Amino acid sequence: MLLVKQELLAQLADTLESLSPGAGAKAAFESPKVAAHGDYASTAAMQLAKPLSRKPRDLAQDISDALMATPSYRQWVEAIEIAGPGFLNIRLKPAAKQQVVREVLQAGEAFGRRAAPADGGERVLVEFVSANPTGPLHVGHGRQAALGDAICNLLDTQGLSVWREFYYNDAGVQIQTLANSVQLRAKGLKPGDDGWPEAAYNGDYIADIAADFLARKTVKADDREFTASGDIDDLDGIRQFAVAYLRHEQDLDLQAFRVRFDHYYLESSLYTSGRVEATVKKLVDAGKTYEQDGALWLRSTDYGDDKDRVMRKSDGGYTYFVPDVAYHIAKWERGFHKVVNIQGTDHHGTIARVRAGLQASGVGIPAGYPDYVLHTMVRVMRGGQEVKISKRAGSYVTLRDLIEWTSTDAVRFFLLSRKPDTEYTFDIDLALAQNNDNPVYYVQYAHARICSVLKAWGGDVASLGDADLSLLDSPAAQSLMLMLAKYPEMLTGAAADFAPHDVTFYLRELAASYHSYYDSERILVDDEALKRARLALVAAAAQVLHNGLAVLGVSAPRSM
Repeated sequence: MLLVKQELLAQLADTLESLSPGAGAKAAFESPKVAAHGDYASTAAMQLAKPLSRKPRDLAQDISDALMATPSYRQWVEAIEIAGPGFLNIRLKPAAKQQVVREVLQAGEAFGRRAAPADGGERVLVEFVSANPTGPLHVGHGRQAALGDAICNLLDTQGLSVWREFYYNDAGVQIQTLANSVQLRAKGLKPGDDGWPEAAYNGDYIADIAADFLARKTVKADDREFTASGDIDDLDGIRQFAVAYLRHEQDLDLQAFRVRFDHYYLESSLYTSGRVEATVKKLVDAGKTYEQDGALWLRSTDYGDDKDRVMRKSDGGYTYFVPDVAYHIAKWERGFHKVVNIQGTDHHGTIARVRAGLQASGVGIPAGYPDYVLHTMVRVMRGGQEVKISKRAGSYVTLRDLIEWTSTDAVRFFLLSRKPDTEYTFDIDLALAQNNDNPVYYVQYAHARICSVLKAWGGDVASLGDADLSLLDSPAAQSLMLMLAKYPEMLTGAAADFAPHDVTFYLRELAASYHSYYDSERILVDDEALKRARLALVAAAAQVLHNGLAVLGVSAPRSM
């Protein structure tokens, strides 16, 4: 049906072009708001009526007559109806809808995906999670991990070359506080004791790090390895061990969450490589800075910021957005001219100043670089009560807690089921429920239900490619096929909008369409031709459910 739609759209473009040069480029189909009105709709007549000095309904009739005179429309379109002020409602023949079953079965896991160009496609860098190694990953990091990974998967479906990057601060005040906290634990102090600093980290994980440091253990993370000296006065050694320890713990969490990264980028490298100083020099040389009150300021208001921003404080230290600018210049120079940052909504204030610094740097970075996806934090409910703390972390619920209480599949699907910038409450009890109220269970059960039908049949799905699809003419079958046909365009739209929640909505609709079909028609009937046609349809539905869940990083179980 995807090929049918492309063929019909191309013919519509040719027809509009013949009426008004340039109009063909704007040819588009919409989905009618009421399914009974047809399968596709076009507003072309209303758009062209004024420039052509025509009545919209009269023009709509001419367009309809021209289209129905073409071979493509005669083959695939049952009728074109003119409605309201000049809508063209296009009703497809059953044969057009049936084509999607063949397309899905032939493409398999590639259905809905755009092929990468010969040069590998546009390079895109997605930065996400980027948690400082000062403690376990919390549920906010979990939402960011799910978002980042799913957005990477979506971009990959569109033929782009995607690079996953994790940026973290391996120096600074927070890291020093971590080292001091571990040292105090190693000396026998604990939270609540005299001499325990108010700013220290209190979670049980600090005691675990201290014990392993004293035991002179070796820890290995994806980007580093360190062996403890066991010397409680070796504060720098404690710092390096604690960072490696927590990076290892974060790696375990991300592995359990089925998230991987191509590269870890250290904030400290921006200083040791001279990138921060070089960036400041670029801005000064470009005349985009000034001195005031002993500080160096960026003229960020020249680029739409609400006020100018301090770059270098009077004590000589840089404000935190300066290394961010240096980091993004590095991204640009590494060849990533499309960059997406997944961050919490608390980073909203940094967007204007970072973009201002990038444009002012004079290295050719355009306005609007990089793209940002901002997400809110997550509330966790259990037994009707909010869960606020974790023994492991001491002050918040960790991603590992959420996975252990439910499952990786549930956590990923739930955290992706709302727009990133909307508040979300994760209901532990709902995530464990095995009923239709649990969205991930509902979708996965649809896939498992189809697999059980195919298993009972016992044949080879590959053999269904020659099934007589003309037998799929019932309303329930037609509805299911239309849902399958929406998948490719849904993926394209979700990728363009960085909106993996669109995939969750679609999968729930597809699951509902399958469940309705299953309840209305028996699949394993005695009539062999009819049985094979219905098996082909449900096998296609299973494939699309599998493909969509894979984009979210969620499994598609064959039994439940």
